[in-house]
Amino acid sequence: EGNLAEALNQSLYGPWLEVAKSCDFVGVQTYTRIRVGPEGRIPPDEGAERTDTGFEFYPAALGGAIRFANERIGRPIYVTENGIAAMDDTRRIAFIDGALNALKSCVDDDIDVRGYIHWSLLDNFEWFEGYSKKYGLIEVNRTTFERRPKPSATYLGNIARSGLVSL
Repeated sequence: EGNLAEALNQSLYGPWLEVAKSCDFVGVQTYTRIRVGPEGRIPPDEGAERTDTGFEFYPAALGGAIRFANERIGRPIYVTENGIAAMDDTRRIAFIDGALNALKSCVDDDIDVRGYIHWSLLDNFEWFEGYSKKYGLIEVNRTTFERRPKPSATYLGNIARSGLVSL
């Protein structure tokens, strides 16, 4: 199990981990978790909530990614992408809550996290999905180009202004 997980880590991140050790900081991007067992990757549990891209809804993965980067690289960390595709904005808000709680736990453990960027500000074009997946805090009408903030934009903005998660 441990050897398979390490082999997966090496295949995904191998050379990048060594290069990142000489950088001023490392950017972490995460959307879900990957579990590994004795036979390889383990799919999400049956009935597990999924995002609109089919990923397991698992906001705590951000904490795992930060801890992994800290352990392996030991440089200051910026979260450069974190979020979900969801038509139901209440799920985005729940994801933000879970992810920021995981981030705060890392900060409370003295991990040097210096910033957080939610993915994405706008509902955007995704290479394989076009405009069908909605990642944004702001809805974009593709005919009129009108932009309307979703409740999640206000929610994240209120957290940022409150200083509840201070980096």
